[in-house]
Amino acid sequence: MAHLLLVFIAAVFVLAGFVKGVIGLGLPTVSMGLLAVAMAPAHALAIVIVPAILTNIWQTFAGPYFLAIVKRLWPLLLGLPAGIWLNADMMTGPYARYGTVLIGILLVIYAIISLRRVAITVPPRDEKWIGGIIGLATGVISAATGVQVVPSMPFMQALGMKRDELIQALGVFFTTATLAQALNLSAAGILDQSVAVPGVVALAASFTGMATGQAVRTRLEPETFRRWFLIAMILLGIYLAIVASYEICFA
Repeated sequence: MAHLLLVFIAAVFVLAGFVKGVIGLGLPTVSMGLLAVAMAPAHALAIVIVPAILTNIWQTFAGPYFLAIVKRLWPLLLGLPAGIWLNADMMTGPYARYGTVLIGILLVIYAIISLRRVAITVPPRDEKWIGGIIGLATGVISAATGVQVVPSMPFMQALGMKRDELIQALGVFFTTATLAQALNLSAAGILDQSVAVPGVVALAASFTGMATGQAVRTRLEPETFRRWFLIAMILLGIYLAIVASYEICFA
């Protein structure tokens, strides 16, 4: 069973890395969604943490916008770890079993919003106070599920950034989130040597998937791939929510 689980983890992260290589994001979202089929969200996140941090570091510093991003988004970046800290026990406490249900619901919400391309604009004068609220809300949700795209992704897309600036901003945001989550899991005693081997497997598989995704990016129609990826996320989210709800009610 241990070997089969490692094979499953490798397959999950190859796929998640491939998605990130093609469209520039999605590694934590895809991997958390798929790993939740086989394990508790807290253990899934413990495996996701290191690959997520390392695959986002290049995105954080690969560009000239880092200081401008921090200056512009500091309320969002401060609210995020604050929300994770406030809801620190959600993934490891008595309500942890509801995490998979929440992951499923968030995957569906995220995919529907992305498919519909909801046009939202945030006026520059309101960016900071709204950003603080969005960061706090995302942190609370992320602490419970490990998913960091709701409501942060629609907010960041509403800021009107250039493509390269947005990609770098996402790197800064996701790196901040995963570092805060790592501290949370470490304090709970979950991020320990038991996840070392799965973490190494996940890291190697992630970079393999990313390299493959980047190599075929020019041969694929990114918009078509993105659409089918989001449809798959909806189906996965519905499956997770239904199965987890059934287990909570009847197990």
